[in-house]
Amino acid sequence: MSDIPVRIRPEIAALPAYQQGKQAGPDAFKLSSNENPFEPLPSVVEALTSGVPINRYPDATAGALRARLAERYSVASDEVHIAAGSVSILQQLVLAAAGSGDEVVFAWRSFEAYPWLPIVAGAKPVPVPLAADSRHDLDAMADAVTDHTRVILLCTPNNPTGPVITSAEFDAFIARVPADCLVLLDEAYAEFVTDPDAVDGLAERVFERHPNVVVLRTFSKAWGLAGLRVGYAIGHKRVLDAARSTGIPLSVTAAAEHAALASLDAEDELRARVAVVVERRTALVEGLRAQGWDVPEAQGNFVWLPAGERTADVAAAFEAAELIVRPFAGDGVRISVGEHESVEKVLRVAESVVRTLQSN
Repeated sequence: MSDIPVRIRPEIAALPAYQQGKQAGPDAFKLSSNENPFEPLPSVVEALTSGVPINRYPDATAGALRARLAERYSVASDEVHIAAGSVSILQQLVLAAAGSGDEVVFAWRSFEAYPWLPIVAGAKPVPVPLAADSRHDLDAMADAVTDHTRVILLCTPNNPTGPVITSAEFDAFIARVPADCLVLLDEAYAEFVTDPDAVDGLAERVFERHPNVVVLRTFSKAWGLAGLRVGYAIGHKRVLDAARSTGIPLSVTAAAEHAALASLDAEDELRARVAVVVERRTALVEGLRAQGWDVPEAQGNFVWLPAGERTADVAAAFEAAELIVRPFAGDGVRISVGEHESVEKVLRVAESVVRTLQSN
């Protein structure tokens, strides 16, 4: 007999809750959640404290931010959708497009929310294994598309492994996808990308060439607003209307909208911080590879250690050194690029770990 006192859909009852990156103690480096390690800019803090009324509801459309992003990307304001983080938009669009008997295709391993999004919608998740180099296997994903496929999720750079999808790969993939199948191009880490061949859904305006494609971005990572939850999507008005219909009203607070606008005003300062993170990422990748780690291409603000069945042991070794990383059981460990002082410490611990693994 079930210990749940009410009737819950069996697939939901069996679904584990989202597991956030582990929190860190006062003396540890938190490298588990891909957060921006820098303190908020003074101008952003000022925007948060400049009389935003918390006794009033926010603008349900986040109209000022929508207008600013519409101008930035030369689209109409109704071709922009704002929600409480890009994952909220992912859920809204999956709910809108997929239901019982439908399928949602995604690479695996990828963003850990992907498997449960279709389940919550009542649809079937269809994970497609990554290629040997930790990249999306787009040919296999296209082969997995059936008459029941309603949504395809593409994560570039891929979280947690790091590689991008190139423009050429994306174009070839889209050519194989039915025009009425919704493709969500999840570019949460786009600001950290330095590969010139990487697809850039907004710069290349893929949503205009392919109305079934929606491009998602977030202010949580490069822009440093993870604690405020602001994400956005650019795409066809009618597709985004569906997201607006399934979303929870008033989920983007006025404080979050003000902070996002202030961040856009401070873009040059924030881009300089991103450049520092990229420098640290490069140092980590080069150092880890020199030690013998098989680190795949890293284009986000994190690096991936493919540790396989030793993942738990590797993560424990980092945690013992007060480096809180993100283990993915049976696959590997993701390490966010953090404070300057953390880089050398990560490399020291990684070297001792790889020696231990080689000796066992």
